[in-house]
Amino acid sequence: MNDPNQRELPLFREGYQPELDHYPIRPPQIKSGSEYYFETGSGLKYQVLFARKKKNYLEHVVNFSVLSDEFEDEYSETNRGEIYRVIATVVEIIRIYHALHSTSISYEFSGEFKKGNESRKSSIRTLLYYRKARVILHPDWKMELIGNRVIVHRKKQRRHP
Repeated sequence: MNDPNQRELPLFREGYQPELDHYPIRPPQIKSGSEYYFETGSGLKYQVLFARKKKNYLEHVVNFSVLSDEFEDEYSETNRGEIYRVIATVVEIIRIYHALHSTSISYEFSGEFKKGNESRKSSIRTLLYYRKARVILHPDWKMELIGNRVIVHRKKQRRHP
């Protein structure tokens, strides 16, 4: 018998349309791969990586990092005024990935803290992800903000006799 939670299920609400254009995306060489790249108008290079959780390969952690050499680490705050278009690009990458992995059951995001804001419960970036997800998420998905993590997972589907 098929598990109803393993069926294909859209991640974004019906009729979802992006509010901003995204940056050009370089998808993985293997279509079902997990590493995506893009470059902003100011020349910053980013990687979006989908890591599978060990306990269930249908659960993913979305890792988003800066690859440009001018920053000390991959989670640097860039402050180039491109955040909303960067988020639009990450959302588009997640849409593409989920279209290719439509039986996935969860995605987890976590944003880094700005210097001086480490005492907050959730980072500003995590709260941006949370707000965006509330607007675009399909009603068959549940979203939680737990500390500094946004976790999106499929709602359990009831079995019909």
